[in-house]
Amino acid sequence: MSRIGKKPIEIPEGVEVKIDDGKVAVKGQKGELSLKIRPEIGIEIKEKQVLVSPKIQTKKTSAFWGLTRMLVANMLKGVSEGYEKKLEIQGLGHKASLEGEDLVLSVGYSHTVKVEPVPGIKFSLDKAIITVSGINKELVGQIAAKIRKVKPPEPYKGKGIRYLGEVVRKKVGKKAATAE
Repeated sequence: MSRIGKKPIEIPEGVEVKIDDGKVAVKGQKGELSLKIRPEIGIEIKEKQVLVSPKIQTKKTSAFWGLTRMLVANMLKGVSEGYEKKLEIQGLGHKASLEGEDLVLSVGYSHTVKVEPVPGIKFSLDKAIITVSGINKELVGQIAAKIRKVKPPEPYKGKGIRYLGEVVRKKVGKKAATAE
């Protein structure tokens, strides 16, 4: 039994959920999302709630049951509230700017790095903080990870791009290591 899969999902105000032919479509004030459901999993709507249950018992049914429930819950939250991830740039001379929709990073390379948003993703800047926002949780996380990968924080001085609030363990330099 899946503990996560058993929980019902409340449908927020202003959100429509349609289920047809193994596909769930969710429409809200921020946009639309759809998801194809695996054949082992059944899904139904009862009294402003979405219920996910297994149809066929296989070895992986309970894993897909919980996964499907969370994916649908993330879709419902995304179309009603949206998701965002914040990244911060640290380092002397490291900066970001917006050119139209594109994010341009100047992080110590001989060239600038341009990150283009995929449809449904928006970038915004506030000094050294980059905000990636959208309705698809997976896509927001993927684009934020792609931006962080351009210049991950290095362990000696901490320069680079990191998630807001991320703690980077710093290493002791060569001088301090030989002094002991």
